[in-house]
Amino acid sequence: MKSFRLLAPVLLGAMVSVAGCSSSDNEEKAVLANMGAQQLYDRAKQSMEVGNFSAAAQTLSALDSRYPFGPLSHQVQLDLIYSYYKSGKNEETLATIDRFIRLNPNHSDVDYAYYMRGLTNMESDSNLFQELMNIDRTDRDPSKSRAAFEDFRRLIQQYPDSKYAADAKQRMVHIKDRLARYEIAIARFYMRRQAYVAAANRGRYVIEHFPNTTQVQQALEIMVSSYEQLGLDELRNNAMKTLKLNYPDSEFIS
Repeated sequence: MKSFRLLAPVLLGAMVSVAGCSSSDNEEKAVLANMGAQQLYDRAKQSMEVGNFSAAAQTLSALDSRYPFGPLSHQVQLDLIYSYYKSGKNEETLATIDRFIRLNPNHSDVDYAYYMRGLTNMESDSNLFQELMNIDRTDRDPSKSRAAFEDFRRLIQQYPDSKYAADAKQRMVHIKDRLARYEIAIARFYMRRQAYVAAANRGRYVIEHFPNTTQVQQALEIMVSSYEQLGLDELRNNAMKTLKLNYPDSEFIS
């Protein structure tokens, strides 16, 4: 019973805390319900200015729901995109972006929407805990990185003069390296399984699709090793020749 007596205050405190949060949320909703469009927008901007993006998103969402076609609607949606993004609510960010693009395909800020879509997909692919702990997870699914690459590519192709284009190009370079590292991780997995044809194919894929990344040397080394194991001397020698020419310090060069 002693452990129960110790646990009870903790549970009671948690219940009070949850009840307090619920009460606070209800009070906030009641306050917002009595505000007009401009008042709501001013309140949201104040929250954004002090970095309280979660509160800003709540206010902007209420404003967007209540006045979906008002004079502030476009700016409200753009601010809502940014507030959701800064709050780490990636799914809500993407949904708001897609709705904005669908409803306003010719808006002057569509380039910003695509840019934010790319940033959000990049953010979805990252894992802050693993980065802080220096855990290598290059083998994780890169689908979000691929989506981000397509977002930035579309931005650059459709809006080459956009003020976001230069940064999008730099981010595409980073994404290419991320995708190349994924291919190398899979190639090494195949090497460990002695699936040398599959490993060589992954290495060649990196050479063909990501030739300007930091993973080219490893791709060539995997190809040399795989072809050697397969007894494909001509392919092995061609890969070795390219390796010697571009990476003379490689340990694979005897």
